[in-house]
Amino acid sequence: MTKIKFCGLTRLCDIRAANELSPAYIGFVFAPESRRYIPPCKAAELKAALHPDIRAAGVFVNENAETVAEFLNGGLIDIAQLHGGEDREYIKRLRKLTDKPLIQAFRIRAESDIANAGLSSADYVLLDSGAGTGKAFDWRLIQGFKKPFFLAGGLAPDNAGEAVRQLHPYGVDVSSGIETDGVKDKHKMAAFAAAVRKGDKNDEH
Repeated sequence: MTKIKFCGLTRLCDIRAANELSPAYIGFVFAPESRRYIPPCKAAELKAALHPDIRAAGVFVNENAETVAEFLNGGLIDIAQLHGGEDREYIKRLRKLTDKPLIQAFRIRAESDIANAGLSSADYVLLDSGAGTGKAFDWRLIQGFKKPFFLAGGLAPDNAGEAVRQLHPYGVDVSSGIETDGVKDKHKMAAFAAAVRKGDKNDEH
């Protein structure tokens, strides 16, 4: 079954909607330049309301490894998602500070980007079109990609099922595709989850 990740949750009502829809992951954005940024104290409040079966990811952009490890080891988040220029040395340093899982994000524009993603030492990679652009990249570039990956960028209820059937990702990551006027929309969240699960079922036949 394809894992669903609702990213950029900022409100208690977003958490309640997630609890009803049971994605595998939700995401808190800790990059201050993002409009979806939330401070750690707010994330802690939301995490406390999150169903224990749903794992919380923290999204970071070139954050100090010590800070990322502190959030992981303290239970504020369960997995870290690295969206900046973090390299193999950074991941090695982070591994010494925590044993929690890591996702490394890659912006896919050419075949060389796919090759770089394949060499990542993170537990998972996230393949995206850019930093929250809300647009899809050319999916043909990742046909046959072997490493477990989250697909992101331009996903929405109307194309999520097709993405699952075509690409068989480990997970799908959505943020702007489940928003209306810049905030999470419970109906779009439900439609997205339904589309992914239907895509999974169709893929079995």
